[in-house]
Amino acid sequence: MDQTASRLTGFFESYYRLRPVNATFTGVHAHDHRLPDWSPEGLEAAADDMRGVRAALNEPEPSDDGLRDVAARDRELARAFLDIQLAEDRSAHFVRGNPSLAAGEALFGVISLMTRPFAPAAERAEAAIDRLRAIPRFLTGATRSIKSVPDEWRTRTLKDCDGADRLLDGGIAKWTAIENIDAPAKQALTDAARDARRAFHDFRHWLIQDVTPAPADHYSCGGELFDLLLRRGHSCLRSRPDLAKDASDRLEDACATLNEAARRAAPGGWPEVQARLADTHPSRERYLAAFQETWDACRAGAAEHDLVSWPEYPIRYVPIPVQTRDAAPFLYYLFYRSPAPFDRLPTHDYVVTPIEGDMPADEQRARLRAANASVIKLNHVVHHGAIGHHVQNFHAYAGPSEIGRVAAVDCASRIGMFAGGTMAEGWACYATDLMDEVGFLTADESLAQQHTRARLLARAVADIGLHSGTLTFDAACALYREKVGMSPDAARGEACKNSMFPATAVMYWLGTEGIHQLRAERRRVEGRDFSLRRFHDRLLGFGSIPVPLIARIW
Repeated sequence: MDQTASRLTGFFESYYRLRPVNATFTGVHAHDHRLPDWSPEGLEAAADDMRGVRAALNEPEPSDDGLRDVAARDRELARAFLDIQLAEDRSAHFVRGNPSLAAGEALFGVISLMTRPFAPAAERAEAAIDRLRAIPRFLTGATRSIKSVPDEWRTRTLKDCDGADRLLDGGIAKWTAIENIDAPAKQALTDAARDARRAFHDFRHWLIQDVTPAPADHYSCGGELFDLLLRRGHSCLRSRPDLAKDASDRLEDACATLNEAARRAAPGGWPEVQARLADTHPSRERYLAAFQETWDACRAGAAEHDLVSWPEYPIRYVPIPVQTRDAAPFLYYLFYRSPAPFDRLPTHDYVVTPIEGDMPADEQRARLRAANASVIKLNHVVHHGAIGHHVQNFHAYAGPSEIGRVAAVDCASRIGMFAGGTMAEGWACYATDLMDEVGFLTADESLAQQHTRARLLARAVADIGLHSGTLTFDAACALYREKVGMSPDAARGEACKNSMFPATAVMYWLGTEGIHQLRAERRRVEGRDFSLRRFHDRLLGFGSIPVPLIARIW
């Protein structure tokens, strides 16, 4: 192995060892029995480890021409990842200040073993026993690292604790029954889950009684860290003030476009269109079939218009597994979780909210209206399960970039590496625009997609404003209510996510706009030789790396 390869090997060895839950979600299973150490001593040891790896990778920053080489590009992305991780460690914004991250790491460390059959059930159960046994120490160490917590983050974490109670009680019992786990392992799982549940009860008590409230300005990570995330994470060379003004101006335009088009479509405007969309839903009997039928139609539409090379990797829509169903509403539980790039199971399960015949009729109707035909098409199929995330993930997994294969893997609370965000979310949002362009959406669904464009711009404005200190938390909530019509609870939840994960909401807009701009530029340069499919295949072949970087090295 040459020196270049061995240095990147060292980076990945450290990455997975320090982040064992990320490793499980990525399909690297040497650490399935472990949780990380988020105690003060553990965090300092991890920072020392990362500084050593960073020093081993240290070299002059390559030019854009130099970054056209995949190995050089991966080394630079690895350095950027470490720069961000070390900056997060110095901040009170992440594991040193946000208990929800600790709750998610503990719980999804177990869920990652309960929901995907990458190994025999007995093997996964043994790893789960070890992780459950590690939860009390892990949570105790994490609380020692956290000095103060903002009220909204504490509220979010209390909801995580509600999920923990359900998972570690009934969820574990259901899992052992479903997987026919043998009696000794079942008893060990039950005992370990009981102790982990007690640890979460202590964690809840600490949140309610002992933790110090953080001041209101703690919702902001500060301009310095936000700028680092833009520059080193998203490879974005534009200034924060320039982005803020552009996003704000575009939000006004997007809202005006939506309102004008909605008024032409319905006397009551956008609210009336929303009601029509909610009323257009499958029957309970046809509910699951509607997802697959829409997926098939999306693939056929992409093929008809020769949009992209679509990999052969089947997906099936299934109800949320019984063992995690009660806990899921309280957790960061994704309907579409990216397949593990190194597991490659023959079929990927996309989980959806169950609608069962023994539910009260009002509950069935509410769930069907929430998962109406528009939501199925725009969100569950186009954006996530079909031409959006699913197709992008598998181009990334087949690509030459080692970083690009793993950066956008969905982990406990966020993706594996910050650099993956503009491509993963940018492509998925762009893909929905693309299917609108080729006529796959109805007129009302096109309006729903325009509302999504406005919502993504509102998120960018809130993200930049919160972390620049120009928007308070309450002002961000008001922005969501007034500009894009979110309910008070939804607006508060969205602002909470924005505050917890700086420069994350803005990546949707940066990625989507960046792909549209790059496509326009390539069409201008190539003229009549331009091919959408060739453009999309080349773009996706870079893997999950920053779209602004791809635009510079194309």
